[in-house]
Amino acid sequence: MGITKRFPGFTAIDDLTLTIPAGSFFALLGPSGCGKTTTLRLVAGLEDATAGRILIGGTDVTTTKPFQRPVNTVFQSYALFPHMSVLENVAFGLKRRKIADATARAHEALRLVELDHLAQRKPQQLSGGQQQRVALARAVVNRPALLLLDEPLGALDLKLRRQMQIELKAIQQDVGLTFLHVTHDQEEAMTMADTVAVMNKGQIEQMGAPEELYELPKTAFVANFLGQSNLFTGPVVSSGEASIVVDVAGRKIEIPRQRAQRHAGQVTIGVRPEKLRLHTAAPEPQPDVNVVGPGRVTDVSFSGVSTQYQVAVPGLGTLVVFAQNMVFGPVVSLAAEVWLTWDTDHGFGLADDPADAPRFASDTDTHSLALQRREKLEAELEGA
Repeated sequence: MGITKRFPGFTAIDDLTLTIPAGSFFALLGPSGCGKTTTLRLVAGLEDATAGRILIGGTDVTTTKPFQRPVNTVFQSYALFPHMSVLENVAFGLKRRKIADATARAHEALRLVELDHLAQRKPQQLSGGQQQRVALARAVVNRPALLLLDEPLGALDLKLRRQMQIELKAIQQDVGLTFLHVTHDQEEAMTMADTVAVMNKGQIEQMGAPEELYELPKTAFVANFLGQSNLFTGPVVSSGEASIVVDVAGRKIEIPRQRAQRHAGQVTIGVRPEKLRLHTAAPEPQPDVNVVGPGRVTDVSFSGVSTQYQVAVPGLGTLVVFAQNMVFGPVVSLAAEVWLTWDTDHGFGLADDPADAPRFASDTDTHSLALQRREKLEAELEGA
């Protein structure tokens, strides 16, 4: 609640209040440097908050030591003991706490991750995916109130990572623990989490169910970080009970009123690339359908499931279109003249105001950091 964390030279977390429902799979998503890992370390007790409080299950743990908190962390590196067997690794924490049936409970945790048959092997005899499961079993076996996952799938190859995403979600549902998963992988967060919080510059930009965040982003940052978006800016020229109409470079683009965050003045609206349809001739006007064009195809990129087209439209810039590959070869070729349409129900309007200033000024330049470190060192020497 109201957590702030400042380091010499910059603010990592800025007055953050975040509530994680018990028993949920919660993902903290954001780019490098947004503060998500710092948030996790604050919850784990590995960092001290500059201001604010941390509560787990209603208990204030702000000043509690890491080993006294009801949390366990699974790191990307797994941090397994190489000289111990898989079973000994999982049972280690239980034995330290003098739990009577430590070995039996360790076997139970290994069965949960389908590795009990490898209980006597050493970590180096396992694949990366198997080591990840052992690290998860070791964390789950303690039945913590909160399990922290610090990008635990980052070291795995793509296919194994996809497989582990599904298995992690299944394990979370089986054991009923609360998972806090930190990641920069948008697909990973949307695949596993019940709730996703998109983080930017030390604050939560938007939070909600994965589908809600994708279909109705509230800011340009969320619209572009969680997938791709085509964004347009212009004044609202009419506003009715059901929809608003925005003038974008002389073209009237309509979106549902309930899908727009702002209904007057200068606004930013958008549509996802997969919602667009390509036409090789000017389409007839239809109600509830937006039309832009003509434009020129400037790039065609095959990506397996779909083909990405970049279309330059005068006055609008370059729009991105995803078309599912239903036939062999591209739907339109490079340099083709095309028109683009999409249903008005697929548009969204952002809360961003183009006049907004940056959230807080960056002071992470080398000179600033060096100066603060020197001042800190001088103060330590004076006190010695």
